[in-house]
Amino acid sequence: MQHAGSTPFPRHFDGKRFFNPDAPQARGFLDVLRWKLASRPEPSARFISDVEPSKQPSSVEDNELRVTLINHSTLLVQQIGINILTDPIWSWRASPVTWAGPRRRRMPGVRWEDLPRIDTVLVSHNHYDHLDLASLRGLADREQSQFIVPAGVARLLRSHRIGPVHELDWGESLALVRGTIHSVPALHFSARALFDRNRTLWCGYVIEAAGRVVYFAGDTGFGNHFAQIRERFGAPRLALLPIGAYQPRWFMSPVHMAPDEAVRAHQILGAETSIAIHHGTFQLGDEGIDTPKKRLCECSPDDSFLVLNNGQSVRLA
Repeated sequence: MQHAGSTPFPRHFDGKRFFNPDAPQARGFLDVLRWKLASRPEPSARFISDVEPSKQPSSVEDNELRVTLINHSTLLVQQIGINILTDPIWSWRASPVTWAGPRRRRMPGVRWEDLPRIDTVLVSHNHYDHLDLASLRGLADREQSQFIVPAGVARLLRSHRIGPVHELDWGESLALVRGTIHSVPALHFSARALFDRNRTLWCGYVIEAAGRVVYFAGDTGFGNHFAQIRERFGAPRLALLPIGAYQPRWFMSPVHMAPDEAVRAHQILGAETSIAIHHGTFQLGDEGIDTPKKRLCECSPDDSFLVLNNGQSVRLA
């Protein structure tokens, strides 16, 4: 394991729980009740049958960077000699049970059986829409992938015989055969049950490979970590930035960016291209399923911030 840079990221662990340094913390249980009791979600279709699944190449050649939005925060990132999958979820619900919880409004843009070899799986935190055990088990059964997770999360994967798994704290790195994965800060929280809040870390990832930087933000609120990431790694060739689950702002703003904040993050990072993630598949906030996409298109100043449909790819040099 290697460490990136000499200046450490801010302290974010108090000895028992992780926290967002110099930033608001996630709202508590009483605020969840207040939100749910007063919630007036924007109406959305129960299911939208507009996804045309795509089949991606087994690998890419030369200096190509190919990125496919599968759904939500699941992306296939392909560079020469390496296929990376982020926060994979193919399940019908983002939930600990199959009969309740946020359900899928759109199908994945790549069928499970059409998924190419996956060398590395990045998991940003332990929420059910980002750490889907059924999908991770399926990948582990293929015996092709290594799994990279934030501090404290490896135990869950190993208990389900998912591996090999590598655990990274902010600022730590893992060398791959053709690149390096760096764990970087995010402003969020963790929990899979009532009493485990913030026992494990959350993060984003920087992928350094083929002479370029790709930044996967995971789930995050807006904050000064974007400037820290640019200072340490330079302007990304590509940034994958979340835009959904942002309403109501009084509840969501510490942990989820609104589309206009994602545009600000894109500008602070100096990303040559950004792709919107964390929208269009599960309705997790009060905004409609396609409202984040509409708002981003309204506030993005140019075509450097892309909104892809499930299954759509972009090819970048």
